Amino acid sequence: MASKRPLTLFTAPRTLRPHLRALHAGSPSTPSIPKPTPFVPDPTAFLTLIGRNLSAHASKIPSWPALFTYTSSQLRETGVEPARARKYLLWWRDRYRNGIMGIGGDLTYVEKGVAELRVVEVQSDKAGDREATVSKSEGVRKVVVNTPISVAALPDPANPKAEGEDVAELPIAVAPRVDARDARPVEGVKFVQGGVIAGRGVEYVKGHPGVARIRVTEGLWENRRGHKVDGGERRKAEVRAKRAATERKNAR
Repeated sequence: MASKRPLTLFTAPRTLRPHLRALHAGSPSTPSIPKPTPFVPDPTAFLTLIGRNLSAHASKIPSWPALFTYTSSQLRETGVEPARARKYLLWWRDRYRNGIMGIGGDLTYVEKGVAELRVVEVQSDKAGDREATVSKSEGVRKVVVNTPISVAALPDPANPKAEGEDVAELPIAVAPRVDARDARPVEGVKFVQGGVIAGRGVEYVKGHPGVARIRVTEGLWENRRGHKVDGGERRKAEVRAKRAATERKNAR
């Protein structure tokens, strides 16, 4: 019986093989380097935001381009350990490169890692916004925007306030009205009743209803790891069976 020839989808002629090898050799491209943002200006801020104690490795990544061009092997050589930390860093790096950021990534006005959020009113034609309520005017809706720092700056440790000098709580003021074209709502936060801005990492500014701050803090963007229950999915039945057997034995 004649042997069957192996099935091939495409066999390049001998004359084209050198050109194909050259094409494959030149195919790897330099990874794109996204621009830093006011909230994420350097590798230290990025590593602090994504959490899992990666900020401890900030000194090992010298520049913004290095953060987005180092391979896993290069990160290992610089001392970024364990392997799951490198994998997590590479995962967040690709997300950032594709424009996927955590809360605060879209902010414009940031000073020393601190941004101010403020509730404002914008014109709205929606049916639910036509009537005035206790907390808003007629024909408007409330959104949270980023504004230049005015009252949300952190206290200066060099000039602490005297005891009893805390700002008195002010009544809820009418939110300022701005043009809808100039108001870009901040992603990841929302306005709730009582002049409160809610969202992950949002800090209330005492004495200023409708104003809040958000700052670069450890793990603000962290994708937290789950914890195993009864040994995890693979060992859950085994662990629970052994526990039940032990309980039955002790109950005798």
